[in-house]
Amino acid sequence: MDADPFSTAPFWRNGPSPGQFYNTPGTNITSNQLPRSYTQQPIVTGTSVIGVEFDGGAVIAADTLGSYGSLARFRGISRLLKVNEKVAIGASGDYADFQFLQDIINQKVLDGKCLNDNYHFSPLAIHTWLTRVLYNRRTKINPLWNNIVVAGYEEDKEKGSYLGYVDKLGVAYRAPTIATGYGAYIAQPLLRSSYESNNNSFTQDQAISAIDRCMRVLLYRDARAWNQYE
Repeated sequence: MDADPFSTAPFWRNGPSPGQFYNTPGTNITSNQLPRSYTQQPIVTGTSVIGVEFDGGAVIAADTLGSYGSLARFRGISRLLKVNEKVAIGASGDYADFQFLQDIINQKVLDGKCLNDNYHFSPLAIHTWLTRVLYNRRTKINPLWNNIVVAGYEEDKEKGSYLGYVDKLGVAYRAPTIATGYGAYIAQPLLRSSYESNNNSFTQDQAISAIDRCMRVLLYRDARAWNQYE
């Protein structure tokens, strides 16, 4: 008996496997229809950044190693950025994300110079902006995998020094001593003890000496540390 010419084949005949998309005739499955994935784990990372205030400014330091997993792969990278004469930042975590932020900040500084209005970013302005950016990326479930230290000089403050911290979730605070990464467990207690034993005040030379001591301790104790820092 001949088949009915007006009958149709079942819709799911030769269809996709469970969990796959059905390729409707005349359409095309493109990448933007597929599930989107984000960075689940940093690749090239930097370890601790430490900082301490002194009368009239702040000192921060970070070593120059970029670790590829546990491999000491890149041994001459900079994890500090001088924004202007009064602001510097340092970042631990994913180095690619730090480069992304670095490009944006450099462009913002360049745009400001083009305006020629004699305005320069303050440490508070950079710290606040970074807090908003990192929190915004966190809410999109696509965080920038960095913990950042902002150091600088505030003209309108009595002490003049500024030291702030912001992590990849957008959590931010200010403190006279700050350390990220493994330094939060090893260097922070040393910095805090030295700072408090000196009546909560450092000169520039004392701050540099305390930072140097902590970087030496981290070199011995942190497997991701390196023997050169800036």
